[in-house]
This record gives sequence, C-alpha cells and structure tokens, in this order.
Amino acid sequence: MSRQEPNGGGNGAADEPIVVDRDRLRTDIEENAAFGAVDADEGRGRTVLTGTEANRRARDRLVDRLEDAGLAVSVDAVGNVVGTWTPDSANPDASPVAAGSHLDSVPEGGIFDGPLGVYAALEAVRALQESGCEPRRPVAVVSFTEEEGTRFGGGLLGSSVAAGQYSIADALAATDDEGTTLETVLEGIGYRGDGSVDASEWDSFLELHVEQDTRLEERGVPVGVVSTITGIVHAEARFVGEADHAGTTAMGDRTDALAAASEFVLDVERAGREFAIDGADAGEPGTAVATVGKNHVAPNATNVVPGAVELGVDLRDIDAETMGALLERTRRCLTRLESDRGVETEFDVELEVDPAPMSDRCRDALVSGADAAGVESVSLHSGAAHDAMTVSRVTDAGMLFVPSEDGLSHTPLEWTDWEDCATGARVLAEGIARLAAT
Repeated sequence: MSRQEPNGGGNGAADEPIVVDRDRLRTDIEENAAFGAVDADEGRGRTVLTGTEANRRARDRLVDRLEDAGLAVSVDAVGNVVGTWTPDSANPDASPVAAGSHLDSVPEGGIFDGPLGVYAALEAVRALQESGCEPRRPVAVVSFTEEEGTRFGGGLLGSSVAAGQYSIADALAATDDEGTTLETVLEGIGYRGDGSVDASEWDSFLELHVEQDTRLEERGVPVGVVSTITGIVHAEARFVGEADHAGTTAMGDRTDALAAASEFVLDVERAGREFAIDGADAGEPGTAVATVGKNHVAPNATNVVPGAVELGVDLRDIDAETMGALLERTRRCLTRLESDRGVETEFDVELEVDPAPMSDRCRDALVSGADAAGVESVSLHSGAAHDAMTVSRVTDAGMLFVPSEDGLSHTPLEWTDWEDCATGARVLAEGIARLAAT
C-alpha cells in the first residue's frame, strides 16, 4: 500500500490522512431513515421489515450509492447485497476485506441500528478512494438480509447463509406469520438474486454498530473495540399443574403452575446476578445475564387457578463454561419445583450459540486505526448478537462500537451523535486500510 500512516506508522506510507465526510454519511443515514418512517412523539423511528416496500426502497438507494462510488454490485439468492471496490492497486483475485451490517429493522426501531454499519462501510471506501489509498486487496461493502429476525424469525439469516450455517433452500423456505416465504417476498421486491455470498472467501470482516449500552457514554470514550460477542441460549420452560376454581379450591389443595413458574423466574434472575458477581474482574462487572422475557398462562382467567405456563428463557455470557453452568442451574430449579410444588416440567433448548471472540488481527487493526486517527478506544464485549458473530465462524472478524445516548436502541429514541458516527467511520476506514494492505 503506497499510502503512509497518518501518524507516521509503518504499514506503508500516507501522503494524506483518511478523512470521512460527516455530512455525506449523515445524509445517507437520514435519507435511509425516510423509508418506513413511523410517527413518534420523540425521536425518529422506522419499521423496515424484510421484503416490504420500505425494504425495497432502502435496498434500491443503497445499490445506487454503491454504484455511484464505482463499486460492482451483486445480489445473492437470499438478498444479501455486496458492492466491491477493486482499485488498480489491488490483486482482483485476492480475498477481499469486507465491512457492513444490515438495513432491516425491528418494528418502530431507530435509524442507526444496522444502517450506520452499512453506510459507514461505504463512507470508509469513499474516504479511502479520496485519500489516495492503494489497497492490495479488494474491499467489499455488505448489507445482510434479515439480521433482526423480526419477520422471518431467528435473526442473522443472511449472514448465516453466507457463513454456511444455513442453506439457501431453508432460508428461502422460511415463512412469516402469514405463511409467506422469504423467497416470495424477495422476488416481489426484485432482490432474489443468484448464488450465495461466501464469507469464508473473505480475508476479514468488520462491522461498525451503535453500542446499545451506556459503557462508552459513561466513560466518555468515542469508540469501543469489541473483544467477544456473547453466546446465547434460548429455551422454553413449561409447567403443568391443575386448573381449578379460584374460589372453591383450598390453598393447600392447589397445584398452581403460575406460582411454580414465578419461583422459576426469580431463580433465573438470582442465578444471573450471582454469576455476574462471580464473573466480575478488576472492578468491571461480570458479563452473565439471565432473563425470562416471555410468558403464556393457561387458561389465563382471573378466577381460575393456572393450569399451565410456558416461559421463554434467555441466557447469555461471553464465557461458554458460565453459560453451561447457568443452563444447569435452571434445570436444577425445575427439578426442585417438581418436588416442592407437584408440577410437571419440561425444558427445551431452542437455540444455543457459542460466544464468538473477535480475531486478534481485526482487533489490532481497529485499535491501531483508532490510534492513527487520534481517537481513544476501549475494549468491551457485546451483549447482543450481530452479523459479525456468524461471519467470525468462517473468517477473521472484528466489531467497532460507537456510543448510544442513554443506551437506548430498538426505539425511535435511539440516538448517536453525528460526530460519533463520523469518528466510528474514520476508525473503520483506518482498520480496513490496514487489513487490505497485505
């Protein structure tokens, strides 16, 4: 790479520092926010579900902007969009450095979650072009399909196909609540492409995202380099007691499924708190969390003793051993409740995803990129899943966070200062430059 490091580093040399255009990035994000815009008393919200008209318009705009920047655009069979910059300095056969995120949203979500990562990647490429950077590898800007999982369930669908964890056929056969398939909606908006993006063929992948927490804001640090993306267990716990009349059934004669389930909820919370305390290190809080977030009671009547309850359980940590211990703790609780309360229980694990450490090479590129840009950075973990998690299974991956005001996300109140967005894009560009230099 002929460009010198902005601060005199030794990765080959730069006549000019990498400079991103904050206003151009802001325009990209604000114009994208108009697609699926929702009325909100405060903030700016959007609902962009995969395969909707809002999603089509967001994709069309992205493709136009990629082509305007001279990138060659392709769309795979599940709608993943990739724009590739192959400058004269690059070996066209070399594995590309990829960066990006997603354009879909949760219902009434914010304007930064996902689009910031996509458009910051594009802005990073434009900044590299304008700085005279001459990478030795192509650089790809990626927008994955259905990251949120709001319409077609599960989440991380497009990146899971790209990582070989989910087949094209299974992805296209996924249905929404109305029974409509992903294949149908992609064809309807013109984004049912050909073949499949193969993330294992990438040299590396970087993703910029809003933090969705308050750690950066509290520390006054502009960027966080992610160490590990948390592992996740989703499970369903079922309790079967005996439905009976609330007025005529004596307290000692009841087998109340909801009372048993309530004990379970509190025990799961207690376990999460205890494991978090045990995992605390050098004054930093532990990373274990445990949540019961879904509850279905039958027959769900005020004057009936509950006969059956189904609960949705979410367990997370960056340490696989701790996750296993949390899982075992929940199972032991169920065994105790069967004995103490006479209920029957079942426990089915529906999703089990291992923690995903980010590669040292990508982390080093982002940290040194922040240093070159004169930006303070800090290492921190991600408590939410992201596309970088699935991509990390097949190639080197890294993540970069920028602050979220009050930690809010998945809401119209989600906000990241425009200067922080530009700072993150600048560090991303520096990271890409380093990875693409070899």
